Amino acid sequence: MTVITPALSLYAYTAGETGLFANSYLLETGTGVVVVDTNLLVSDIAALRARVEALGKPLVAVFVTHPHPDHFNGVFELTRDLDVPVYATAAVAKTIREIADAKRAQWGPVYGDQWPAETAYPTVELGDGERIDIGGLEVTAHDVGPGESHADSYLIVDSLGGRPAAFIGDVAFHRTHPYTADGHSGAWLATLDRLAHTLADVPLLLPGHGPAAGPELLADQRRYLLFYREVVRRLANGGPALTEPAKAQLEAELRRFQPDAPLTWMIQLGADAVAAELAAESR
Repeated sequence: MTVITPALSLYAYTAGETGLFANSYLLETGTGVVVVDTNLLVSDIAALRARVEALGKPLVAVFVTHPHPDHFNGVFELTRDLDVPVYATAAVAKTIREIADAKRAQWGPVYGDQWPAETAYPTVELGDGERIDIGGLEVTAHDVGPGESHADSYLIVDSLGGRPAAFIGDVAFHRTHPYTADGHSGAWLATLDRLAHTLADVPLLLPGHGPAAGPELLADQRRYLLFYREVVRRLANGGPALTEPAKAQLEAELRRFQPDAPLTWMIQLGADAVAAELAAESR
């Protein structure tokens, strides 16, 4: 738990490795609980709901930072039987509607009954820079476009004169290998460059994967992506995909670059998408 002000406490629920170490955040105000991102698997979603209920205050809002299932899968169960607004930027909400069924078809057979049977969608769409007040908690949504996903965003939370905190979703992973398979690594780098200035004075950044830190985690993610892209560029040699031996070499080099980091299977998962992206850039 982190006490941001006497009237606001912050809790994190973090899944295990099967749930991709996804973070869900609970903000407890004097009158209710706000959740940012909702986890991936049935067991983790149930544990998250239990954490909310244990606080003894009503759930008053849910925010989804971007359209990947490890962040939106839990919305249905978390808000079941409750009249709770679910906020996301317009781009995030649109993309969730477009890809949720395909993600279930892709990953449902992998996770079996741990994959939620139903999807609930954002009910309130926010514009870039739109600010809302939830019981004295001021939340501002920022749309940053494609990056780690097809539609990334982050939230700035101010409360009762406290110092701001940024809930950055997957704009930067921290101490884990990231997901690159949506093929927007160039745009992602541009976002990180912008946010290095925009968030330079925000003392607390809360990522979707890994521990909270300061703005330095943006620079760490930038270094990782630059290295990943250059290794893929060399191994692809202008082609839109990597051979299986080249993917194995990519994984070996990234394991050396970031030793002891989990989610190593993500390294090869994004190889072809980034190779195709680099090939298109060169044309």
